[in-house]
Amino acid sequence: MTLPIALPAAVAALPHDLTPWGMYQAADGVVQSVMIGLALASIATWTVLIAKTWELGRQRTRLRQARALLLQAAHLPVPQTHALLDDGAAHDLIDAARTELRLSQDAHDPVGIKERVASRLERIELAHARQLRTGVGLLASIGAIAPFVGLFGTVWGIMNSFIGIAHANTTNLAVVAPGIAEALLATALGLVAAIPAVVIYNHFTRVLAGIRGLLGDLSAGVQQLVSRDLDRLGNAPAVRDAR
Repeated sequence: MTLPIALPAAVAALPHDLTPWGMYQAADGVVQSVMIGLALASIATWTVLIAKTWELGRQRTRLRQARALLLQAAHLPVPQTHALLDDGAAHDLIDAARTELRLSQDAHDPVGIKERVASRLERIELAHARQLRTGVGLLASIGAIAPFVGLFGTVWGIMNSFIGIAHANTTNLAVVAPGIAEALLATALGLVAAIPAVVIYNHFTRVLAGIRGLLGDLSAGVQQLVSRDLDRLGNAPAVRDAR
């Protein structure tokens, strides 16, 4: 006749739902906080992907169209020449060139004017590049930090599992397995948050490099028009057209 074996209270109280949601509900408060933070980081990653994909795609299209217009222009465009040249980076670059020509109307050295125009355009180009990078740095932070946050949750969960073994005074695997599973779930969530963030960050880095090239082409196009106007018409007529 087999006698019933009394199981430790810790074993009897073990959760039977080992689904991700069940493990989250049974996890320690610290581990739950880690999981929530990683879930929010993952949501932020996909939000940045959607928002920046739309923004960068729109900017790239407009810059290509503006570049095509400048390549066909014979003179520096005046205001309200074309809708694409009266908004965004193209407008800022052209307006900066006109401003410098207006301020340099008493200057007699075309080379100096061209250098000052180039300096203005470079700063505007850098400012637009920084603006386009807004939000992308968050992806780098998530990709770098999320694995360590998940590891912290894992260490904390395993530590609690060993404390449970000590309190239950048993080495039964059933005592430690749920806690380890919860801890490993935190690691998994850390990877789920980090891997897409790194991939998306690298993707946006390549896209931004291409847009930076388009900004450079646009800036070069404006400088070429300024140089052409100065060489063809002389400084005074060019200034008069730029007003």
